[in-house]
Amino acid sequence: MVYIGVDLGGTGIKAGVVDESGTILAKGSAPTGRERPYQAVIADIAALCTRVAAQAGTPMEEVAAMGVGVPGICNPETGVIPFCTNLGWHDVPFVEEMHKHLNLPVHVDNDATVAGYAESIAGVSAGTRASVFLTLGTGVGGGIVLGGRPYSGVHGIGSEIGHMILQMDGEPCTCGNEGCFERYASATAIIREARRAVKKDPQSMMMKNCGGNPERINAKIVIDCAKAGDKTARAVFDAYVRALAHGIISIINVLDPEIIVLGGGVSMAGDFLLNAVREAVKPLIFFKTMPYARIELARLGADAGIIGAALLGRK
Repeated sequence: MVYIGVDLGGTGIKAGVVDESGTILAKGSAPTGRERPYQAVIADIAALCTRVAAQAGTPMEEVAAMGVGVPGICNPETGVIPFCTNLGWHDVPFVEEMHKHLNLPVHVDNDATVAGYAESIAGVSAGTRASVFLTLGTGVGGGIVLGGRPYSGVHGIGSEIGHMILQMDGEPCTCGNEGCFERYASATAIIREARRAVKKDPQSMMMKNCGGNPERINAKIVIDCAKAGDKTARAVFDAYVRALAHGIISIINVLDPEIIVLGGGVSMAGDFLLNAVREAVKPLIFFKTMPYARIELARLGADAGIIGAALLGRK
């Protein structure tokens, strides 16, 4: 059987035809045009799905199902998207609207959830029973897979790992709370702390690498300078790793997964990040003599959203 997966973003839509094993047979993209009504965006998604099916030489009637990963809160049971900030959507009847264009089963879920699901099928966590995927980007997204299926909670808002509270009365979060995990474990957090740090140490290598303008500091600059031995950059990186490790420990203590997968832009730091996180987690383990989740880097990259969304319809 083949499936169609859609990775819906604020600026672009990606879609692909995927087989049972998670291999992409054909893929394409289109601009989102988020300023338009949701009906127009969904019509474009349907048209893109039809195009990629034709590219793959697959008649639409042979597509078993389609799935969509959305950067917001979804209700997989009803097919409604209650809230999607990136698109300005509120209570969008996604599946109902899609059925006006395509006559096949349609599934929706959070984009980080479907990326984690993809890794559990065709990536680093394949073959595991319980895995947690963390996207370390502008925020922190989460994807939980239990018993081979993505877990989104009773109301569709499960796996919002980035918004578990890491520090009471901590950094203000865009969600309205304070001290959320993503305020300390995202690329945004690295940038914020680096900009604060160079005010105290204007001689830091980070200032040279950003052309003397702290507003141009990004996570890559911080990590590259930390690798090169800059003390201020290393202090920012180490604080980031400690925050990430504390969040991971909370996940381990609550869910006891087999594996925790690190994805997103910050994970491009590779083994420099991975080894540091593994070392920071070790002393925090509660049950010292028991095995615990291994920590690995994601493997599927930008294709994870398409693969995971497609296989939401796999039985």
